[in-house]
Amino acid sequence: MSTPGLRAGPSQEEIRRHNLGALLRYVHINGATTRAELTGELGLNRSTIGALTSDLATAGLVTEETPRASGAAQTGRAGRPSLVVRPLSTLVYTYAVSVDVDRIRAARVGLGGEILDRREKPRDGDPGVEGTVAAITEFISDMHGDTPGDALHMGTGVAVTGTVRAHGGLVHLGGDLDTVGEALTSALTEVLGAEAPMSVGKVADLSAMAEHARGVATGCGNVLYLYGDVGVGAGIISGGHRITSHTGYGGEVGHMVVRAGGHPCGCGSKGCWVTEIGEHALLRAASVDGATGREALLSVIDAAARGDGEAQAAVRQVGDWLGFGVANLVNIFNPEMVVFGGTMRDLYLATAASLRSRLNSMVLPACRENLRLRTPKLGDDAALIGAAELAFEHLLADPLEGPGAAGQ
Repeated sequence: MSTPGLRAGPSQEEIRRHNLGALLRYVHINGATTRAELTGELGLNRSTIGALTSDLATAGLVTEETPRASGAAQTGRAGRPSLVVRPLSTLVYTYAVSVDVDRIRAARVGLGGEILDRREKPRDGDPGVEGTVAAITEFISDMHGDTPGDALHMGTGVAVTGTVRAHGGLVHLGGDLDTVGEALTSALTEVLGAEAPMSVGKVADLSAMAEHARGVATGCGNVLYLYGDVGVGAGIISGGHRITSHTGYGGEVGHMVVRAGGHPCGCGSKGCWVTEIGEHALLRAASVDGATGREALLSVIDAAARGDGEAQAAVRQVGDWLGFGVANLVNIFNPEMVVFGGTMRDLYLATAASLRSRLNSMVLPACRENLRLRTPKLGDDAALIGAAELAFEHLLADPLEGPGAAGQ
């Protein structure tokens, strides 16, 4: 007879599936790993690790090899060497897509994070959801033709420069809050089919996810990733987990008001942070008319480095406001690391001195004591890797329910 108010503990099958996911996630992130290392890292006994790796191998997700065959280093221990478990990167994959302001990119990414194939084209004008879907479909069709026939497709992840609603994949491409949102997820699913999961997230969020898992922020539990283009967004890792917000519209730090009565913003407000540090802000401060894009921004930074007085003043001004906003965010989130991606990387590198000065004057001593400022290790690939990580989540949560592996 059960006691009212008490929940039954997890079943043996639930524990097994949890352990399968934990093991596969470890190998996915860390690459080829010996059974002995898995035993120590996961806190499970040798026989359990052996059973789990055998299940994953049977499901076609990993391989097991002797250290000599895999190239792994010998441990020097007597007896049989510990088998090496490695992800089947070439045969277990997702499609990853990044819809940037000026281009559309797609890649086939294997389990373990290896980019196996990629495509890219300029994003001319504003093709909207219909044109974006057409480009993505063309890329995926091309890559599918080069994919082994026995490979397992685990899903598609899409990183979008703009805003994304948590439910339904409703997006405002490019971040223009005045445009009508369109359901990118349903449009892609209609064309590509629903056999594997489709997931959509913001570039800043997914780049933060990638840098935390595989990049410069590995091992950091609290990370702020700032991404810039014509807008400014943030991906936030807190306690080792990505903050997704209530409806998915969180992280719009570019619309933090920093200058009451300042420049008008596309959101309808005035004095938003993006109006002081965005691409257009630097070009306006440097009196550059008619030019847009990252190349124009870099030309101003280059001119400042070569001694152009007006360009130097513009860079100092934007750097000061960059530090102003970062200081506020550091006081709020107390991160271990702030990572500057997209055009924020270029601005950070050009204005590091003035930014540090702002942080020293505005940030609480306890919050800046061990703060690290970094640029992305994964570079522009962070969004693609993050999109792939998002797509792999379904598999890593329950490896035996992934497409092609169910029922094992």
